[in-house]
Amino acid sequence: MRVARGRLLQNAAASVCILLALVAIAVGLPAIDQALPAERAVPPHLPYEVGGGVTVVPPAGAVLDVTRTRPTARQGTALFVLGRVRYVIVVAPFGGDLDGAVDRLRRKVANADGQLDAGLPATTGTGLAGRQGAYTTPDRAGRYAVFLAPDVSIEVTVSGTETELAQTEAVIGASIGTVTYQERM
Repeated sequence: MRVARGRLLQNAAASVCILLALVAIAVGLPAIDQALPAERAVPPHLPYEVGGGVTVVPPAGAVLDVTRTRPTARQGTALFVLGRVRYVIVVAPFGGDLDGAVDRLRRKVANADGQLDAGLPATTGTGLAGRQGAYTTPDRAGRYAVFLAPDVSIEVTVSGTETELAQTEAVIGASIGTVTYQERM
C-alpha cells in the first residue's frame, strides 16, 4: 500500500511544529526564569509564613530570595537577605528534645567544616524555648538559634562577616523574637 504524498507532508509539518514548540518551551522557560529577579521585597511589618505553622516578621530592609524559599504545610525554608547577610529559617518535623535539635544543626554545620558553640538559653517573644549561639565555617561567621514547637524544630542561622553581623544584629535579633508557631489543624 502506498501512502499519499500529501499525508506525508502533513505529518512532517505537524512533527516540525511539535518539535518547534518543545524547543520553545525548553529554551524559553529557562530564559524567562533567568529574567525574573531572585529577590523579592517583603513588608517588614507583616508576618511571613515560613511553613509548618511558623511565621516571622522579617527585618526592615530585608528581601526574600525566592529561589531558596520553600514553604509547605508541614515544613519550610525562608531565606532573607539583608545586604550581604543571609538570614535563614528552616522548619522541619521533629520529635526529639532541644538537645537533639541543636545536635542536628551541629551536624549540618560540621558537614560544612564548621563548629557550633554550646549556646545559651533563648526564648522568642511568643514563648518558644530554645538555644542560641555562634558558629564558624571556613568562609563565614554566623549566629544560630534553635527553637522547639510541637512536632517541629525551628533552626535560624544568620551568616556574614563579623562586621556585617554586627551591623544587622539588632534588626535580625528583633525579627527572631517574632518567630511564632501556630499548630495546624
